[in-house]
Amino acid sequence: MRHAPMARTIRRYAIHLLLLGGQREMIHFRTLEAFQQWYGSVLTASAPDAFVNVPIGELEGEYLVVRPSAVIGIRVEPQFGSVDD
Repeated sequence: MRHAPMARTIRRYAIHLLLLGGQREMIHFRTLEAFQQWYGSVLTASAPDAFVNVPIGELEGEYLVVRPSAVIGIRVEPQFGSVDD
């Protein structure tokens, strides 16, 4: 008897930022909606040359500060299992 595959649950989203000059940063958001809210209210709503805070860790107050114009690519990766907890 075959069992149906278990549905995987997304635990969080890894957001890979590709920055001008080739630097890459990975940040995490618990939900896709939280990332979209941050992206829409901070990254795209700010002046291109202003500095904005990028939450790089799951701890409050840990930030990378970048200019929105320096972000040249974003990859969104759903993460399903436990990751480096």
